[in-house]
Amino acid sequence: MPHNGPVDDEPAPVSRAVDGGTARLLPDLDRKRAWLLTVEGAPQSYVDLDDPRCLEFEYAQRLGHLLDLAGPSGPLDVLHLGGGGLTLPRYVTATRPGSRQRVVEADEGLLDLVAELLPLPPASGIELLCGDARAVLDTEPAGSADVIVADVYGGARVPAGMTTVSCARAADRVLRPDGLWAANLADAAPFAFLGSQLATFGTVFRHLCVVAEPAVLRGRRFGNILLLAGQRELPLGALARRTAGDPFPARVVHGAELDGLAADAQPVRDGAAVPSPQPPEGAFSLGSLGPPDSPGAPG
Repeated sequence: MPHNGPVDDEPAPVSRAVDGGTARLLPDLDRKRAWLLTVEGAPQSYVDLDDPRCLEFEYAQRLGHLLDLAGPSGPLDVLHLGGGGLTLPRYVTATRPGSRQRVVEADEGLLDLVAELLPLPPASGIELLCGDARAVLDTEPAGSADVIVADVYGGARVPAGMTTVSCARAADRVLRPDGLWAANLADAAPFAFLGSQLATFGTVFRHLCVVAEPAVLRGRRFGNILLLAGQRELPLGALARRTAGDPFPARVVHGAELDGLAADAQPVRDGAAVPSPQPPEGAFSLGSLGPPDSPGAPG
């Protein structure tokens, strides 16, 4: 369906071929300028052009909490690995005016679609870069970011290059001493992939925690799990209070319980890296967005 500008006046679905397949923008009939972005049928982002503070996906809400807690109020320097509909960059622009943000997205067609139909506000401070997230991370200046948000998916899987010790070291180099790494992962019991990531990032960062819904942690289903890491102590108490009060509450896991999730997992080296597990059919689909136990979506 051709369009000549932003999807403001005509709340009708839009479909377009992008590098990753077919992208669709589906209007939210309850919000005048809110859109769900899907690629190959999998939800990628929810964007409300009138209210960038609106974070519809549960994992995005949790990342929003972390961004709120990432140091004193004021601008942040944020590196986003993975762009989608630019939901979180828009959120930071709204909540921390003056922030400088770089967004790396590998799908050029998707970037073009979002720029045309879901345009950023003027003077947003957001720089868009088409490229491979892992390769760009290696070239970013040392000590240039307060937060790195890694929401990188090839299809529905985290690419192997984002799972290694060398990736963790690159992130540590780019982050400032009090900076935070936040990765959107997906796994299910017995958490072999999550365990490997805890072991991997634990070789580089002093402090780790994970945030997930109890249903995922109890092994009831496959779902999103946030891995947070830093060289300074994480805002565990404030984060736990915020996530517990969400519409779909989540738990913050740290300390001995986190050690139990890691079990006997070994750090992932470059030669042994593999992508995250393939989600079961229907785990990340339009039908999976509703309650109960809504997992949100990768990417």
